[in-house]
Amino acid sequence: MEYLTSADCAKKWNVSQRRVAIYCKEGRIEGAIMMGRMWMIPKEAKKPEDPRKAKKNI
Repeated sequence: MEYLTSADCAKKWNVSQRRVAIYCKEGRIEGAIMMGRMWMIPKEAKKPEDPRKAKKNI
């Protein structure tokens, strides 16, 4: 399996590296593992939805 770093995924998903780390820590990216101090994310992983941008029904 090929992995990307959190920095690579941040560029790919157009979010901050910190946001990717939060997704990993919360278990929202399937298959993400911590190696030392760096998150390794499967290349095929999908970007999770951001709960801060929940749609409001008006």
